Amino acid sequence: MKKITLKGLFFGALLSSVMLFAGCSASNSTTESTQTKTDALSHKVSIPEHPKRIIGSYLEDYLVSLDVKPVAQWTVGKGSIQHYLQDDLADIPTINFDLPYEDVLKFEPDLLLIESNSMVEGGKYAEYSKIAPTYVVKNGDKVTWQEKLEDIASVLGKTKKADQVIDTYEELVTTTKEQLKDKISGKSAAVLWVTNNSAFMVAENRSSGNLLYDQLGFEVPNLTKEISKSASSDWSPVSLEKLATLDADYLILVNSDKSAAMFEDQIWQNIPAVKAGNLWEFGPETSWLYNGPIAYTQMIEDIQEKLEK
Repeated sequence: MKKITLKGLFFGALLSSVMLFAGCSASNSTTESTQTKTDALSHKVSIPEHPKRIIGSYLEDYLVSLDVKPVAQWTVGKGSIQHYLQDDLADIPTINFDLPYEDVLKFEPDLLLIESNSMVEGGKYAEYSKIAPTYVVKNGDKVTWQEKLEDIASVLGKTKKADQVIDTYEELVTTTKEQLKDKISGKSAAVLWVTNNSAFMVAENRSSGNLLYDQLGFEVPNLTKEISKSASSDWSPVSLEKLATLDADYLILVNSDKSAAMFEDQIWQNIPAVKAGNLWEFGPETSWLYNGPIAYTQMIEDIQEKLEK
């Protein structure tokens, strides 16, 4: 029988310890590291370094601009999707805008990006957090799309890409203002959305209003100023009678109701921009109802096309 010495036992135990440590190290090296980020509601969220199954309802514009594809995309009911993003999202299944718990669970996300504080009211944040790390991005009336993009990019480790997107966009704004200054300077514009034979006007500091007035330098029509004083969302209802006072040089129409009776009304037909042939009509499949770097870029391209004719 082979003699076992104390020295042999010592080296055997040492070798086992080394192998155990090496095994633990190898196991830890395959475990994805995380980062802790504080979101818009002051939650400290442990986020995987490279999330692969992201849901960001109504944040798809930002994700696509960062070269990220979500596992599900925003919809209202079954038919209202962001058509202008479908070159990138055509194969992505939909999830309703209010993120039903069971539907979220079905997609097995490893990160939930929440577009607004209201989406997690009533205990919904705690429920979502049981499924995946849940991060509420910067939001609110005074938060620009650039700030929102930077916040999302910091979560996804895409800050350099976000900088590129912002720089490219700001260069586009500068170039557009310079090339079209003779057709923008001193000219006013308004944006209307018509749906179900009702008209809604965009507020001067929201969505496409921010683009037209703050970024490109169009004048704000008096009716837009009036409506903006009490605006609580991007779009505010405006009566046909009120539209009779609209003094805009250009009228941008997002038309979701081509057969609306209001278009046959003399009041509509006598709106100065309509009468002068300065009505720019776009369908709901375009980006004019949405926000984000891709949406704003496409709006500018639409304006360029109209003014360069």
